[in-house]
Amino acid sequence: MVVLAASIVSKTGKPLVSRQYMEMSRIRIEGLLAAFPKLVGTGKQHTFVETENVRYIYQPMEGLYLLLITNKASNILEDLETLRLLSKLVPEFSQSLEEEAVAGKAFELIFAFDEVISLGHKENITVQQVKQNCEMESHEEKLHKLIIQSKINDTKDIMKKKAADIEKSKMEKNKIGLGTALSGFGSKASSLMSELEPQQAQPYRPEPTPVPSRPTAPVNKGPSKGMQLGKAKKANDFLESLAKEGEVVELEVPKPTGGVTAVTANVAAEPVSLAIEEKLSVQLNKQGGVENLEVQGTMSLVVNVDEEAFIRIAVTSGANKGFQFKTHPNIDKNMYSSSNVLGLKDPSRPFPTGSELGILKWRFQTKEESLVPLSINCWPSVSGGESYVNIEYESTSEMDLQNVQIIIPLPPSGHAPTVNQVDGEWRYDSRRAALIWSIELIDNTNRSGSMEFVTSAADAEAFYPVEVHFTSNSTFCDIAVATVEHTQKGGPVKFGMKKQLETSEYSVV
Repeated sequence: MVVLAASIVSKTGKPLVSRQYMEMSRIRIEGLLAAFPKLVGTGKQHTFVETENVRYIYQPMEGLYLLLITNKASNILEDLETLRLLSKLVPEFSQSLEEEAVAGKAFELIFAFDEVISLGHKENITVQQVKQNCEMESHEEKLHKLIIQSKINDTKDIMKKKAADIEKSKMEKNKIGLGTALSGFGSKASSLMSELEPQQAQPYRPEPTPVPSRPTAPVNKGPSKGMQLGKAKKANDFLESLAKEGEVVELEVPKPTGGVTAVTANVAAEPVSLAIEEKLSVQLNKQGGVENLEVQGTMSLVVNVDEEAFIRIAVTSGANKGFQFKTHPNIDKNMYSSSNVLGLKDPSRPFPTGSELGILKWRFQTKEESLVPLSINCWPSVSGGESYVNIEYESTSEMDLQNVQIIIPLPPSGHAPTVNQVDGEWRYDSRRAALIWSIELIDNTNRSGSMEFVTSAADAEAFYPVEVHFTSNSTFCDIAVATVEHTQKGGPVKFGMKKQLETSEYSVV
């Protein structure tokens, strides 16, 4: 048997994936693939067809064909066995048999084909062995990555220590600099003290001294200098640094406003902060239907207090059909799979403090129209030298959408359109030549709305693509944090939670 090429093509002959095992020009392989749909007959029971030079062996896969091109001297029974094995591999590497999904997994499929066919001949291999070879898991590689990560963590610790040493040396230099500055004012300060002390202790002295009869100008000037020195920025910085080191000092610090205090308290309110964030990408067809809907989500963790860094997070989740989850390499994957608990593989190690760490990611992709949170319909028409555009939105989702913006491109006219009716607010962006329709909140009270405007005459294509932006406090993935537990002390740890969905790319084309 000699396999010339293994390919996946559409029913119209469009090649999606093709791997050649014998040297041939691109023109020839494209010609062979283009000729295949014309040779396939309807109503035939066999799945091969021959020409003067080659034999096509194929298997329909929904709207696609899995195709082997061999020479006519090849053993057709062995070729059929090879075809059956490849047909089992394609669904393993491509979740959907749509053209976009198969083209997106082209390299993975080519690697899998190479495991089965070598130099045109079939290898003695199973589906499980192909998957294992393509995953290329290596204990040595994992160990190497752990060692590298450990070195990175050690380097970060050394950097933090060096930064603390540098900061301490700067504080020492500031202390020396302030001492020199204070010594320069020694004579004036001593004269000020000598003037102030007699005034305070005058009733206890047995005889008067000529000190009070000294000129008063230096006395008035002295306190002024002293106050200026006490309120100088550098001196305050120095006293603040002493306070940070544990010294007892008195500072005249202006009281902060309530707003600043509230913001600061909110930022560091809890020892642990958790965030669930999703990015939504949707492409809708102007004629109706969904080209693509993809959700990429992340659960991230920030530890604000060093003592609470030894933790693990228990999560609750719904069915989440079609979602693919992936944990951080340092997270114990088995513990998450068995008990929905996110914790480090080494429980004796703490989570990093003060920096955001993504501990869980997920991805979801579909073309189900019922899952689209906001659909847009645009109806442009030309009449009397003007374009009348009716555009409407509809939300069948239970999500409440905030800060909704629908951006409609306009033909280049240089002036704002005439808006006859709008649910919400609108403004004209002359720089972008676009009409921006804004709805502050879409909930159960306004699941649908419309806008009508008139602008200069233009083709319907001039009003596309329509862009959509919004945020929501609800997410596609049904996941929540139940508890955060301390791994060493035991017991729960207080945590703050934020959940948000925002659009990444949302358009109607």
